[in-house]
Amino acid sequence: MSFPLLTVTAAVPAAGAILTAAVPAARRTAAKWLALLFSLATLALAVLVAVRFEPGGDRYQLTESRPWIADFGVRYELGVDGIGVALIALTALLIPFVIAAGWHDADPLETSSSRWRPTQGFFALILLVEAMVIISFEATDVFVFYIFFEAMLIPMYFLIGGFGDRAHSGSDENAAAQRSYAAVKFLLYNLVGGLIMLAAVIGLYVVAGNFSLQEIAAARAAGTLDMATNTERLLFLGFFFAFAVKAPLWPLHTWLPNAMGEATAPVAVLITAVVDKVGTFAMLRFCLGLFPEASKWATPVILVLALISIVYGALVAVGQRDIKRLVAYASISHFGFIILGIFAMTSQGQSGATLYMVNHGISTAALMLVAGFLISRRGSRLIADYGGVQKVAPVLAGTFLVGGLATLSLPGLAPFVSEFLVLVGTFARYPVVGIIATIGIVLAALYTLVLYQRTMTGPVKEEVRTMPDLRLRELLVVAPLIALLIGLGVYPKVLTDIVNPAVEHTLSDVKQTDPKPEVAVEAKNGEAAK
Repeated sequence: MSFPLLTVTAAVPAAGAILTAAVPAARRTAAKWLALLFSLATLALAVLVAVRFEPGGDRYQLTESRPWIADFGVRYELGVDGIGVALIALTALLIPFVIAAGWHDADPLETSSSRWRPTQGFFALILLVEAMVIISFEATDVFVFYIFFEAMLIPMYFLIGGFGDRAHSGSDENAAAQRSYAAVKFLLYNLVGGLIMLAAVIGLYVVAGNFSLQEIAAARAAGTLDMATNTERLLFLGFFFAFAVKAPLWPLHTWLPNAMGEATAPVAVLITAVVDKVGTFAMLRFCLGLFPEASKWATPVILVLALISIVYGALVAVGQRDIKRLVAYASISHFGFIILGIFAMTSQGQSGATLYMVNHGISTAALMLVAGFLISRRGSRLIADYGGVQKVAPVLAGTFLVGGLATLSLPGLAPFVSEFLVLVGTFARYPVVGIIATIGIVLAALYTLVLYQRTMTGPVKEEVRTMPDLRLRELLVVAPLIALLIGLGVYPKVLTDIVNPAVEHTLSDVKQTDPKPEVAVEAKNGEAAK
């Protein structure tokens, strides 16, 4: 039996979570370094997965398959395609930065009424989330995927509710109540989506007789899978609803601003840059892979919802007074672009959507982590409490600007390539939808530049006059993310070469080909007439 690389890649952060939690309470610093070490080991394994993956090879590679619950047709099956490889790499890349940025977020509070925070638990929960997200990207058995898709909610609940943002304008009691509300709302929304998906998972087993993604696809291709049209549509809706909550797609998005607003900045990055990507990834792997006809049937409605997410999220972001909630609504708009690219059913759209998942994760991490450093210095999330920061902390302001420019998809930075491909792919099949989606670009420039103007420029407010610039640890967190944004913006081929073959397989599942450009068709007809 070959070395189980995928299992080990997910098991290493899980083992790190157990060992970190077991560190004695008095040795908080040792727990931090241990968590960072395990996250770096996971990153090394993710790089090995990417190196061993062959873009031109089989659809699912590094596969593992073992019996698990044989009486119910459940097998422990793992495998990765190009999309899974890219998202595993993103997850493993961001976690070390999340840990380093949150180095002091779970330290004891200095106020007399505070209690010691379980520092070890904070970092153990981050590693546990990483393990569950990675195995979700690897699972090719629907039941295995469902277990970890739901299980990751528990550590996220405690990270949001137990380790909230200290920059709260109200009393300690009010802050605790807001954190509890945000955590419960996050859990309830996602649990409802998961329960509906569970019913669909059971229905899929009744129809297909197993949970294996590859076996179901093979049976469909051979014509031996008898799935009635209405049954397929109902099962699709059950899966899609859960993924739309996780993504999040309008109108199932309302938990995200609360969760990101009340969580610490690193946990907010964990939510939107890592955990939420499981939802959009699953739309590609499971919705389109298992229910191709139902996916095409639902496409018009999903495109409308994606457009609403794009425009609504950007409009609400413009009017935000809270920095973190602004980034949260901006992310809702960006997820609208991702879902738009997925359901445009074109190679450019789906390649752009996959790149958007990766690039949005990096750009949001850069912007949110710098915002977290800014908020920790001033002790406030309100935009109105800042002004003139670039005069007293120019490096902080500069990195904040680059993160913001990446968020608005400035040419030369990584998100631009993603957004451009999504819009090109959408316009090729749905030109009106593509035109409307460009409104999001204009609004993104508005909320990003207004945020920078109000916080970084103008007269220096008295409260920020003594604000220190980025320290060495903070620079080590931000600088690599900025470098990645520039590198992938200039040379995205390193990702597209991995992603494109997987996109071709997905399009073949739904029996779609790229529409031919009308100009080329007219030219060809003209030559034939001559």
